[in-house]
Amino acid sequence: MSSAANPLSVIQYRIPFLSILAEHVEPAVTALLSEAQSAIDAIAANTAPPTYANTLAALETATEKLEFAMGVVGHLESVATEPGLRTAYNAVQPPVAEFSSAIPMNAALYARIRAFAATAEAKALRPTKARFLKKTLEDFRRHGAELDDAGKQRLAKINVTLTTITTKFAQNVLDHMKEFEWVAAEEVALAGLPPSAVAAARQSAEAKGREGWRFTLQQPSLLAVMTYLDDASIRERFYRAQNHVGVPEPYGNFALVEQIVALRAEKAALLGYGSFADLTLDDRMAHTGSRAMEFLRELEARSRAAFEREAAALQAFRDDLEGNASKPLAPWDIAYYAEKLRQAEFEFDEEALRPYFPLPRVLEGMFGLVERLYGIHVRAAANPEIWDPAVQFYEIHDEDGTLLGSFYTDWFPRENKRGGAWMNHFLTGGPSPEGFKPHLGLMCGNMTPPVGEQPALLTHREVETVFHEFGHLLHHCLSKVEVRSLAGTSVAWDFVELPSQIMENWCWERESLDLFAKHVETAEPIPGSLFEKMRRARTFRAATFQMRQLGFGTVDLLLHTGAFPPRAGEGLPAGIQAWARVIMSRYSPAPLPESFGMLASFLHLFSDPVGYAAGYYSYKWAEVLDADAFGRFKESGVFSREVGSAFRSWILERGNSEDPAVLFRGFRGRDPDLTALLERQGLLNP
Repeated sequence: MSSAANPLSVIQYRIPFLSILAEHVEPAVTALLSEAQSAIDAIAANTAPPTYANTLAALETATEKLEFAMGVVGHLESVATEPGLRTAYNAVQPPVAEFSSAIPMNAALYARIRAFAATAEAKALRPTKARFLKKTLEDFRRHGAELDDAGKQRLAKINVTLTTITTKFAQNVLDHMKEFEWVAAEEVALAGLPPSAVAAARQSAEAKGREGWRFTLQQPSLLAVMTYLDDASIRERFYRAQNHVGVPEPYGNFALVEQIVALRAEKAALLGYGSFADLTLDDRMAHTGSRAMEFLRELEARSRAAFEREAAALQAFRDDLEGNASKPLAPWDIAYYAEKLRQAEFEFDEEALRPYFPLPRVLEGMFGLVERLYGIHVRAAANPEIWDPAVQFYEIHDEDGTLLGSFYTDWFPRENKRGGAWMNHFLTGGPSPEGFKPHLGLMCGNMTPPVGEQPALLTHREVETVFHEFGHLLHHCLSKVEVRSLAGTSVAWDFVELPSQIMENWCWERESLDLFAKHVETAEPIPGSLFEKMRRARTFRAATFQMRQLGFGTVDLLLHTGAFPPRAGEGLPAGIQAWARVIMSRYSPAPLPESFGMLASFLHLFSDPVGYAAGYYSYKWAEVLDADAFGRFKESGVFSREVGSAFRSWILERGNSEDPAVLFRGFRGRDPDLTALLERQGLLNP
């Protein structure tokens, strides 16, 4: 097949998704690998005096087409997987990983970059390009540039293996999740479920040609069952199924987890670090695994007393409700009784909000909000080249009409699509001699789908997720960094969640809610009484939610600082499933069953060679940043264009062009303060 006939062989702003077939993947990637290798070899072999243009800029360009093609294929494997595409994707992953790993270990290339660093031009570079040079040298060192030949060979093998087995981990999760379903034959079995969940289950069954009501482990379905279904035996079935994903053969993800953790530790040791956490965090705000753990421990200490009170209060509520028939709470009871307690304490049922959050209006209001804050305009645009009929396409224009970027949205679950919500990018643009090159990205979710002729009606938590992912998207599409590698979301991972998490705050403010929270039938805003109940309930069981996140962050850091396998005398089980259960039990409001296997489906940690490994604490770290940063909006008004302009210029446009601590201080005028988060959670004086 000629390269001209292969849609993956060239970078295209309007990606022809409908034309991309599994048979295109291997020929395109093979050719692009060869092309990228030739470009790298040419830089390394260049005998002309080293300059920014023929060294660093050339290095930036060398892999761009390959990265684009792999990004597109990886995206399709996530949202529209099928056997042929998966086979092709799995085939090209190892050689691409091997090529990428070899770049920083290319001795001639490293020598060329170091030679440029010693030139007068390098010493006179503008700040962003100077930072790019500094970070490139650091990145090469962290990826093996100074290892001997044997070390380089071993590191390359580790990197290829990690790419292969983390991809396998993610595919196992998707495949195993698809196996589970519960079909209720009689409506009486659905007691407790809200009408929206019942209607969605009926539609799911009809789509499969089944009678009754169908439920799966996809998030909208699972959440409804665990929160509302009266039948505890079915809740237990769902809980055990969810926490058993990836555990049994033929999946065996725990064996992969042990292998991944061991390889990461070996990689860190090869590179001279005490742990994988220290290696990973060297270039992040926390810098070391011990500093990140210290942060989690401080939050845990500030939250534990309130957490224990919340657990006792929930058990007491059940005891009062059921009298002698009451039992100790099991994990599959927590969300169910917590919702009943919330309704009793605040007379607030989150389902009452759903009619006020039709997805089209949520998006329209969100776009109107950022227009006020940042002066940008978001508009739907025509694009026939989409991977699913539900996908939408949008453009972002600046006030002067400049196209800043475009993006796709894919909001609803499908069986050929992985779970969760995420933002990703296809193209990173920015300033160029030819004018501003627009960015291209996407947002994906697994929200409550539309039922019948009605638009999708979201929960408030799903609205927060939409705003969260749009924050990431803005960070990408508003970037004005001249160096692609430092642009957009290419920042320290404990800073990357600031632009996303700060967006969630506008989901709680009356003024911003009135932009989009309007009843699907009457277009009336949320009644004042319902809004007040919602606000009062915001901090309900905040310590429990906080401890859950701290548990995930803690088990992550322990795994990546060498705490597993445990040493003799520590009193911890040797098997990783049992070990993780003991650690996570400290953060659970109910005893975890022996079969607890959440780690085997923990995609954030194990679906990528690095991903959020040793970095799950970042969510809480960035939550501190976002709570404090939003304080400036609260002080000046949540629609303040002045503050919005400052946030855009200091955070959204700057990418990784400066140290994140400097950028935060530039916006807030000082370092972040933990107090703002604890105050927002109602935990300031637990």
